[in-house]
Amino acid sequence: MISDLTTIRNIGVSAHIDSGKTTLSERILYYTDRVHAIHDVKGKDGVGAKMDSMELEKERGITIASAATHTSWQDHHINIIDTPGHVDFTIEVERSLRVLDGAVLVLCSVAGVQSQSFTVDRQMNRYAVPRVAFVNKCDRVGADPVRVRDALREKLGHNAVLLQLPIGLEEDFAGVIDLVRMKAYYFEGEFGETVVEREIPGALTADAESYREEMLDAVSMFSDELMEAVLEGEVTEDLVHKAVREGTLSLQLTPVLLGSAYKNKGVQKLLDAVVAYLPDPTNISNDAIDLDAEDEAKVGLEPDPEKPAVALAFKLEDGRYGQLTYMRVYQGHLTKDTVITNSRSGKKTKVGRLVRMHADEMEDITEAGPGDIVAIFGLDCHSGDTFTDGAVNVSMTSIHVPAPVISLSVTPADNKSQTNLTKALQRFTKEDPTFRAGADPESGETVIHGMGELQLDVYIERMRREYQVEVEVSPPQVAYRETISRRVDFDYTHKKQTGGSGQYGRVVGYIEPHTEAAFEFVDEIKGGVIPRQFIPAVEKGLKSMLAKGRKLGAPVVNVRAVVNDGNHHSVDSSDVAFQEAARGAWREAYDRGAPKVLEPIMRVAVEAPSEHAGNVLTTIMQRRGTVIGQQEVGGMTITESEVPLAEMFGYATTLRSATQGKADFTMEFSRYLPVPGAVQAELIEAKAAADKEKARAS
Repeated sequence: MISDLTTIRNIGVSAHIDSGKTTLSERILYYTDRVHAIHDVKGKDGVGAKMDSMELEKERGITIASAATHTSWQDHHINIIDTPGHVDFTIEVERSLRVLDGAVLVLCSVAGVQSQSFTVDRQMNRYAVPRVAFVNKCDRVGADPVRVRDALREKLGHNAVLLQLPIGLEEDFAGVIDLVRMKAYYFEGEFGETVVEREIPGALTADAESYREEMLDAVSMFSDELMEAVLEGEVTEDLVHKAVREGTLSLQLTPVLLGSAYKNKGVQKLLDAVVAYLPDPTNISNDAIDLDAEDEAKVGLEPDPEKPAVALAFKLEDGRYGQLTYMRVYQGHLTKDTVITNSRSGKKTKVGRLVRMHADEMEDITEAGPGDIVAIFGLDCHSGDTFTDGAVNVSMTSIHVPAPVISLSVTPADNKSQTNLTKALQRFTKEDPTFRAGADPESGETVIHGMGELQLDVYIERMRREYQVEVEVSPPQVAYRETISRRVDFDYTHKKQTGGSGQYGRVVGYIEPHTEAAFEFVDEIKGGVIPRQFIPAVEKGLKSMLAKGRKLGAPVVNVRAVVNDGNHHSVDSSDVAFQEAARGAWREAYDRGAPKVLEPIMRVAVEAPSEHAGNVLTTIMQRRGTVIGQQEVGGMTITESEVPLAEMFGYATTLRSATQGKADFTMEFSRYLPVPGAVQAELIEAKAAADKEKARAS
């Protein structure tokens, strides 16, 4: 167990896809002596990067699952999580940032702030994670770190400050100038392992002094002592480091560093910045909910090994030896053979094997203290569960899980595949909260839901490889929604007499569009016309109608239901009667509310050589897309647009054909919007035909 918590850094490496996160992690491991040879993400030797240990990751050259490791630099213990860049695997970034204290935001020096950079930045803001920015690929044609710094300011709203300047750019990129020390650094040796300090080249001295002055102006806002030193001309390195750290921890400053991970330049200086500027566990305040308190009040957690233990399970993985649960310890300490309690289920488990992870390798340890990220075998839990030593009964806030937007139906080819499919789905849904599976109530087919085609494609491939499951896959289905477009009053009486006591309930009110929430129930009953004990039954009846709209059978969202009058019978009124009255009122009012179908709209970013920009625009317009903007960067044109998800299936093939295979695109969910009238009519017609076919088949 690490006794000096100020020497711990828990960091994540996050960025837009193909910005060089995994390559950077590989270099960090090499320079800190955790690996003894460098392997590339798409290496010719077939080994692949250490942090991409899954076979599918090595084949595709992308990160699919976040991987944890630990290393040390300058007597500091650093836990690192390398996260995926593709939006389909955004939950991996989400849950990693939930447990990390700091992060490295990697940006491409050519493309700058890209679509997924926005998503990652929002996730970092959600969990208040301080970050340093690393502008990678300074050796690429069109590299411009200053433009990337400006994009950080303009697009993401960061107070981004350059702490380094490049010595040359593109193929001439040779090293960096440290604006704090005012020295030039070169990275020599076969793999850049030797950091050589020299004087700043004469031709760059004026630029260095100008940017240093700009840096000191920005940084001195976080230290009165530094501000005085600037005025008196007595600035020291320690004062600058202290001020930069202060600004970074307060989330009001983003230090910007430069380099090229692939060309082995700048990584050691980034590690220096991680140690100097990112927080240790004592700098971060963490809260938990006291489950024993009536109002479930928040209680602060202290990174003290002597306090009652509290840890959060943030990732599950089914390994060779059973379920492996990744945990972040926030308070107290865990030891082998400790009995820990799951706050959600109350289940007690003895810690059998405690390990530190190094990608797919593990190192057995006997205890873990606050700030540690470790893994435990044999726990029965879900992602996001809180564990304690039983001395306290608290739960930490859960991880934000985005709703899936795409689904496929899967049919096993034979009985053996059916059994293994069930096992695979149980495992995958437990590991990944954005991957969901269930039976379609009408067709009885198994349906899987996820964040995008790539995610579902990866899981189907994993079923084949890991469980020998052969499945037939239906075309992707879009997660449509329904809503109403105008206010409608209702007045409905449910009356039923079958001998003996009957059923009676009358509800009066209205439903109306409501964009603030998926559904809101408002009770405006006065004078007891509907007794208080029946109000929950009215709400329950209305909510039961939200699962299936009356147009497509899709879930209903963005509706407010207000009940302001009604009637009851002293004998015949009951919960069941008022639930039925609410359902009847909904059925009567919904069709008059001009219901409409909503479809998921995706934010799509296409990066292609400028000569193909026109072709890219054509592919977007053909798919009911709306272009938001275009920018040209180093011979490449980045086109940002919004396109309905229903139109994006097969887009990769179309884009390849239109650009001679030279374009890439990313997409992420933006929002729901109404489908055009003609498309809605087609959808309703297709559903009616499908229903008729099912009826004929049965």
